[in-house]
Amino acid sequence: MVTASVEQRVWDALREIADPEIPAISVVDLGVIGAVDVGADRVHVDLLPTFVGCPAIGVMQRQITERLTELGVAPRVEVEVSFDPPWTSDRISPAGRERLRASGFAPPAAAPSVSGLDELAVLSVATCPYCGSRNTTLDNAFGPTLCRSIHHCEQCRQPFEQFKSL
Repeated sequence: MVTASVEQRVWDALREIADPEIPAISVVDLGVIGAVDVGADRVHVDLLPTFVGCPAIGVMQRQITERLTELGVAPRVEVEVSFDPPWTSDRISPAGRERLRASGFAPPAAAPSVSGLDELAVLSVATCPYCGSRNTTLDNAFGPTLCRSIHHCEQCRQPFEQFKSL
């Protein structure tokens, strides 16, 4: 039988793994760890990518496998990509949102309520993570990845990325 303390050790180890694209936030705080199942012969982790084509999926699978193998709580580690439930920006923890802001990313705003529309919400105004101003403009709805957009702050003149709400 696996004890709660073993499962806690697994979660603690996962909190040490940084997101490959934004190292300031862990995969746990980003909310991409869907579930953890610890058995006597294996550790199974459900990985919920931020979107289907996320280029960091393979890197995250490898990092999780390596870290949990080092932990040595089970002889086998399985990291399964899952879209059920789908990742949403609501999964980002409060600590993760603060880490995003502190590293120059605007955390996602509350998603606008649009009935029957399943797409990334792009807000034309975002709060600047540097100065807190809402006097910002959307420069590009498509940032370096599909889950981020690029904005510019008119107050402090800094460009910044915002996670899209989903």
